[in-house]
Formats: sequence, structure tokens, C-alpha cells
Amino acid sequence: MKIKVKLFATLRKERFDEKYFEIDNGSDIEYLLKKIQLKKEEIAIIFINVKHADLNTVISDGDDIALFPPIGGG
Repeated sequence: MKIKVKLFATLRKERFDEKYFEIDNGSDIEYLLKKIQLKKEEIAIIFINVKHADLNTVISDGDDIALFPPIGGG
């Protein structure tokens, strides 16, 4: 199945802004993170098709996934 992944803020550094991936049916977000070499600790917010998701959410064909890092500030 084909999905689109968008990275935001510091996750984009030396990676990509937006990219399409082919993944296996039944894959979840945790599998996707391993595939694109991101650590769970680097991700604070996950959206699939503009709805909040978590590491165990199963991905469907055509999903649009947005990944955000923790936000720091002072």
C-alpha cells in the first residue's frame, strides 16, 4: 500500500519534508518509524488524515501521516 508521510520542524533536518512510501498491509505507526529510521522518542504528535493517532494505530492504503517532534521553548 502507498502512504504519504510529512515530517515537521526538527524532524525534517537531513531527512525530508514529504515523501511517499510503500508499506505492508497491517503495518502500524511503530513499524513506519522503524522503516524511516525515526525513534519513538523523537515523535510527540501523530496525525493520520488529520486525526490524532498513536504508535499502535494501523495504517491504511492512501493514508496521509504527519509526524511532529516534541516542542521546546523558554
